[in-house]
Parts: sequence; C-alpha cells; structure tokens
Amino acid sequence: MSVQATIERDGLDELLAALGRRGFELIGPTVRDGAIVYDEIATIDDLPAGWTDEQDGGSYRLRQRDDGALFGYAVGPQSWKRFLHPPELKLWRARRGEDGALEVSEEADEAPAYAFIGVRSCELHAIAIQDRVMMEGEYPDPFYRARREGAFIVAVNCTVAGGTCFCVSMETGPRAESGFDLALTEVLEDGRHYFVCEAGSERGAELLAELPRAEAGPAELGAAEAGVARAVAGQGRAMETAGIKELLYDNYEHPRWDEVSERCLTCGNCTMVCPTCFCTTVEDGSDLSGATAERTRKWDSCFTMDFSYIHGGSVRATPRSRYRQWMTHKLATWIDQFGSSGCVGCGRCITWCPVAIDITEEVAAIRATDGLRAGAGGRAEGGGDGDDADDR
Repeated sequence: MSVQATIERDGLDELLAALGRRGFELIGPTVRDGAIVYDEIATIDDLPAGWTDEQDGGSYRLRQRDDGALFGYAVGPQSWKRFLHPPELKLWRARRGEDGALEVSEEADEAPAYAFIGVRSCELHAIAIQDRVMMEGEYPDPFYRARREGAFIVAVNCTVAGGTCFCVSMETGPRAESGFDLALTEVLEDGRHYFVCEAGSERGAELLAELPRAEAGPAELGAAEAGVARAVAGQGRAMETAGIKELLYDNYEHPRWDEVSERCLTCGNCTMVCPTCFCTTVEDGSDLSGATAERTRKWDSCFTMDFSYIHGGSVRATPRSRYRQWMTHKLATWIDQFGSSGCVGCGRCITWCPVAIDITEEVAAIRATDGLRAGAGGRAEGGGDGDDADDR
C-alpha cells in the first residue's frame, strides 16, 4: 500500500491526538539524562526538537541543531525491545494458604496497546527479527505476542546518520520499506517544516485520512528522497558482509579473539543496548516466612559467567570465549537459527562499549587475515561455539 501525502508540523500533533483517541499509549523519543530515550509522550512538545546526537566508539553526546527538527538524530541507548520484551517480567506467584495447600497463580500481564513514534528502519528490522525469535516455532512467547500484535508503528526515515551507523551495509536502512503503519520523512526547507507521509497498512491509511494533509508533489517527494540520500552518504561505519558466516566459522581460533579479549570488560553493555539480543534468566524468590514465592524473568547476557554455567563450571569462562560467542552468534550462527543476521547496523554496541570495541573493525581485522589461526584452529564441528579446553 502506497498512499503518500504531506502533513505540516502541527499536523503531527493531530496524528498523536488521533492515536490517543484510539486508546494507544504513545511511546516516542524525548530528552532525558543527557540522551534521547524512548518514553511516554503526549504531544510534539515532548519530542527532542532541535537536538541531535554525536556518536563514536565509546562516545555519545547531545548537541543543539540550528533548526527545530523533531527527529534530527540517529538512535539513543534504548531500543523498542524494552517495551515488547520487558527487562523484568513477573511470571507467577505461589502462596501457601492457611490449610497448608499451595496455590499457584500466573501474574496478570496488563499489556498496553502501544503506538511507537519515530521507529527507524534498522529498528523495524530488529523488531522483525525478534518477531521470528519470539512468535515463531514450537514455543512462542505469549508476553511478547500480547505487546506486539496490537502495536501501531509510526516509522521515521533517517535524514541524518550517526557516527556508528552502518545500516546500509546490513541492508536495513535508512529508508523504511515495510513493517510500519505510517512512515514519515521530515523536511525543513525555505522556512517550511513538514513531513512526507506514507501509509503502510489499512489502519495507517485510515488514520492519515483523518489528518489535515495535501498531496505530496514532485518537489516535496524529491526533498524527502534527498534527505534519505544524505543519511546514506553520512554513514559512520561499514561492514563487508559477503561470506561472513563462513568467515567466522572458519576462524574460531583466530588470534584476533585474544586481542579483543584484552580490552573487553565483559560488562554486557553491547547486549543490553542491542535491539535484537533476547537472552533471559529466571530468578526465584520467597518471603522470610516461606508463605509466598515468585518467579521473575529478567534480561541476561552471554557475557556473564553464570549464563553458560552447568554442573562443574561455566562453559565460557574467559572474555575471549564470551566475546567470540556473542559476535559469532550475532553474525553467523544466527543465520542458521533464524534465517538472517542478528545485526541491523544500528551501531549501539559500538557507541555504548566503554572501551570502544567496534564490531565492524573486528570483522575487518579477521577478514584481512582470514586463515591465520593460533593452534589447530579451523571450523568447530557442527558450527557451534567452538570453545576449547583453554577457554574453560
């Protein structure tokens, strides 16, 4: 479905109001604690007007633009995963009654009807990846499904790129092609501030029909395309992806893993900010009297020692093995599991790594010396993690 029109800046407020009348909880970008984060919003006054972000390895800061752009930034530390796959979720509670009988009840999951405002193309691809992980297969996640199925998505095409963006390399942006109800491209020119709006679903087209709008002419469509082209040209990073799965499978014992492990703090920042990482753990707790107990699901990271713990110890006891597991899974074994790369090129893992480890740089270093191995090397049988005894 391709319905395109222009709405002026004030029309965006009417769009938000129309979504509110439909009962959606509006989540969008706003400035807080020195960053652009996703949180509840009500009007365009809550958006980061006139702000942009400067990003590089281990570096993020906001600065003011010389205009009033509402979406003139790249991406912040959060992703929409926080709302669809919450960091902490109560699964059930057990209570021992006066007669000694144990009563177990699942926690009521009050899943709100979300409207996401300002979803970038790389993030749309990340949501699609998590859809495959969480909603397909033999054991779909009912909590994720409840949040995802009713969500209304307003995408924003990028007209600026961040210093760590490489979505062009991953073919995930900067223009949104699918997965949205409405897609906006922000244009500021000749004293005019407007959006070229494209409907991507029937309900998107219905909502657009309610707004004050005009037909998008050739000049306006051209200005929108020029903005997206600037984002393509402004990418701060690049990654060569040809044959990347085989490259990583064939280099489990490459000395680069030792080099990067000397810097890696195994803090897990990269997995926390990644929009596709989905690993969790469960924690059980009880009160001091022993009358009640509950189970909670929380985000976890493959960088923690306990994540791969089995009887006798952790399978991945060294930073080398844990970083190798994360990067090889993200870019290689993920393809075998879910049919696509687990990386969308948003660059968050580069920006928010405290020691500025750069996944694009690591791939380039291994590619430049493909076949250079320490010890026996080679491809691990079955395409698994390839940890050896020295890693334990």
